Amino acid sequence: MVLAAYVFFGLSLIVIAFQIAIALGAPWGEYTMGGRNPGKLPMGLRIAAGFQSSVILFFDLVVLTRVSLILPQLASLSRTLIWFVVGFFVLGSLLNLITPSKKERLLWAPVNLVMLALSLFIALR
Repeated sequence: MVLAAYVFFGLSLIVIAFQIAIALGAPWGEYTMGGRNPGKLPMGLRIAAGFQSSVILFFDLVVLTRVSLILPQLASLSRTLIWFVVGFFVLGSLLNLITPSKKERLLWAPVNLVMLALSLFIALR
């Protein structure tokens, strides 16, 4: 169980680093948000990428709390919040599987599917 949380956390750090790089102007638009903006994303989408990195960080807190690694006082709440994490990765997996961007699909669909499986495993424990 703890190993699943550590793997989830490690993958999320990669996702967060990518989102922060995009937010700061990295020219990787073809790897995100449908690939409609090759190169540097427009400011609105860069802000969205920054926001998404904070959402993923929040999900890390939920996952790590759910497996009793941090914030034991929130263990009860984490039983509910973990399902939001699962739902997010269900949606993210679907979107990454159907994206018109082949580069996004090849890079992020596997990551989302693994994070979905890990979060579901943790949720069902």
